[in-house]
Amino acid sequence: MRIAVIGAGQMGSGIAQVAAQSGHDVLLHDRGLEYIQRGIAGITKNLDRDVEKGRKTAEQRSAVLARIHPQIAIEKLDVGLAIEAASEHLQTKLALFATLDAQTPSEAILASNTSSISITKLAAATTRPERFIGMHFMNPVPVMALVEIIRGIATSQATYDFTESLAREMGKTPVEVRDFPGFVSNRVLMPMINEAIYALYEGVGSVESIDTVMKLGMNHPMGPLTLADFIGLDTCLAIMDVLHEGFGDSKYRPCPLLKQYVAAGWLGKKTGRGFYTYGK
Repeated sequence: MRIAVIGAGQMGSGIAQVAAQSGHDVLLHDRGLEYIQRGIAGITKNLDRDVEKGRKTAEQRSAVLARIHPQIAIEKLDVGLAIEAASEHLQTKLALFATLDAQTPSEAILASNTSSISITKLAAATTRPERFIGMHFMNPVPVMALVEIIRGIATSQATYDFTESLAREMGKTPVEVRDFPGFVSNRVLMPMINEAIYALYEGVGSVESIDTVMKLGMNHPMGPLTLADFIGLDTCLAIMDVLHEGFGDSKYRPCPLLKQYVAAGWLGKKTGRGFYTYGK
């Protein structure tokens, strides 16, 4: 099957890699060729590491890369599935799905990797809500086993069965969750990260002490502020806004310090500065 992946960033390139590893041809799209090339370079680096560690042969590496093709424009995409992995902004995703609806075969399934936005709302931008589904991969995609699968109100059983089977084929563990803001993963994770930012904002502890408490005291592999930097503070803020608006509960109010960092352009590892400072 041929799969289009829309977005060649950290998530999209990871999805493209696992799709190609499972034998599918992938059309990888982003808003410019340089972004697609950057995504493919990241995939190549991952595969090179696999070869070095003996997890893949050089021939397998080459075969995976040969299945990934740059796709400059979203037009006349002859695919069985299109997976959107764009920024976590509602209007961006709605516009993309309206375009994908017009530029893919009517029988193709459309999926979103959204981490918090309503699948039902996104599906309404298309003429095929019964063939629309949420397929939320975890970061980094090639490593993390979980995929949350989210039905919209109109998603058909056939669409769900196909998506669950595809996730297993990609080596993932699919878990069905309901279409509520943040689903399960980010409804639990993001308030924890937001509360860690509040603890920093209120002077309860330093960045290092907050992360150390959660790593050593709660056995988390990564502290919440480190994890926020890795996810991207703009993405964390976008998800908190969705939770706050969707539930109307003040417990989901984004911390002012998170808003301030995003306004400053301190988005975490991808910009070189967040709660920590990173080299180039």
